[in-house]
Amino acid sequence: MKIRYFAWVRERIGRDGEELEPPAEVVTVADLLTWLRGRGEEYEYALERPEVIRVALDQRHAAAGTALGAAREVALFPPMTGG
Repeated sequence: MKIRYFAWVRERIGRDGEELEPPAEVVTVADLLTWLRGRGEEYEYALERPEVIRVALDQRHAAAGTALGAAREVALFPPMTGG
């Protein structure tokens, strides 16, 4: 699956995306965030507060408990603000 990182998530991880194949036990958005945090110090830093990370599966917003299913693209980004 293609993982894309945006804004300060991208800056902290040090790349804008990568192709990854999570293990079979990674079935939800929350599982994916936990698994990614274990990939290294930069991931831990970027995802230290997973509750604020917004996720989109194939360009549709998804909650932490959402199953990854057959998603081909996962986007991770911080909360948006604006006026």
